[in-house]
Amino acid sequence: MVFSSQTFLFFFLPLAGLCVFVRSKPLQNALLLMASLLFYAWGEPKMVVLMALVTLVAYLSGFAMVHFEGRSGAKKAVLVAAIFVIIGNLFVFKYLNFLCRTLSFLGLEDPHLALPIGISFYSFQVLSYVIDLYRGRIGLQRNFFYLLMYVSFFPQLIAGPIVRYETVEKEIRTRSVTMDDLATGFRRFVVGLAKKLLLANQVAQVATIVYAGNPKYYGSLMYWLAAIAYTLQIYFDFSGYSDMAIGLGRMFGFHFLENFNYPYISLSVTEFWRRWHISLSTWFRDYVYIPLGGNRVSRGKWIRNILIVWGLTGLWHGADWNFLAWGLSYGFILLVEKLWLGKSLERLPKPIRWLLCIIVVCVGWVMFNLTDFTQMRFALVRMFNFTHVPLVRSLAADVSIVPPLLWMVPAFIFSTPISQGIRLGDNWRAEVVRNTACLVLLAVCILFSVSATFNPFIYFRF
Repeated sequence: MVFSSQTFLFFFLPLAGLCVFVRSKPLQNALLLMASLLFYAWGEPKMVVLMALVTLVAYLSGFAMVHFEGRSGAKKAVLVAAIFVIIGNLFVFKYLNFLCRTLSFLGLEDPHLALPIGISFYSFQVLSYVIDLYRGRIGLQRNFFYLLMYVSFFPQLIAGPIVRYETVEKEIRTRSVTMDDLATGFRRFVVGLAKKLLLANQVAQVATIVYAGNPKYYGSLMYWLAAIAYTLQIYFDFSGYSDMAIGLGRMFGFHFLENFNYPYISLSVTEFWRRWHISLSTWFRDYVYIPLGGNRVSRGKWIRNILIVWGLTGLWHGADWNFLAWGLSYGFILLVEKLWLGKSLERLPKPIRWLLCIIVVCVGWVMFNLTDFTQMRFALVRMFNFTHVPLVRSLAADVSIVPPLLWMVPAFIFSTPISQGIRLGDNWRAEVVRNTACLVLLAVCILFSVSATFNPFIYFRF
């Protein structure tokens, strides 16, 4: 079950929303936990047990670390053991198939283990809990079911953002939901839903048609349009799910941190990664990069730290070589920016800096999207070898590509903060306008959801 499905919109969400009216926090948390487990079990009932066991490891480790407070060696041993089990579980279910395929020449066979949806997200949340508890940044959660609710909470379970325990530590026990929270959260959810259904799903078909079609009908222009279309798709898909999660969280009294900040207006790759998937980049910064020494080490070790972080970032997104190549390529680009080109780039006009950044990002998304290296190489070569195929011929090859191409125009516009310039004020008339517009947008989304035949879910690899 995903947020844009009819089952979620028409049945699950209205029923789960009734939890808001339960005054008792323990009872409300129990209902939210049951709703979250049902949400996850809808597609993978067996994997609920796995998530609960991982949470149990973190729960028991927390008690052990508190017990060994003052005995640094024993406390650290508990932390290391907990991290080993949690990452080991992630490795087995996400990377073992890939490793066995890679080493098949040694006689290893692919075990074909099913990938639990959202395992990367909830594993990182559990890790943040045990690490922050070890560091003394949070208190011990003595109620296992509250910890399980934090890990399994359905708004952010399958597509993020990665919510750290410290963000919701107090709100698990004490939170309130006002009418403003309900209205603001609902509007945010609808905006995210519109991003997914009205923009991401529409432009996604451009890349799908081009990459699956006969290359003789598509020249460099169409391959660039396919790359740009996927660039827009993954932004509106990912940021849309983040918006829906933040909005739903707000409706239930939780305040999640922002996960995207208009990354496609960036003037450098460094700035792009400050604006894209903020919860992931800050997670790697705080739990990998800084513990390795960050930039307070020799240049050689600093370069090592950058490449380790970006190699892991690539693999976090998927168990395949293209993801590792994608992550490491960003590591090298960031090193080049920081060591050599940074000051030179800053002297260029802003439009040139933006264009260079967006070209790098588009090329990166081609590497991310195409797992087959032969297809990836062909697409990248075609983008840069100036192959000319008349546009009319390309469109005639599959006329169904025309509407998605037209959808790229509003998608491009709304990938910028242009809508932020609309100010309605804070009076009751403005509130009526906002809520009315939101209801109209929701109705449009429902129409698209009912009639949709193309609704890709790109987070199955996470």
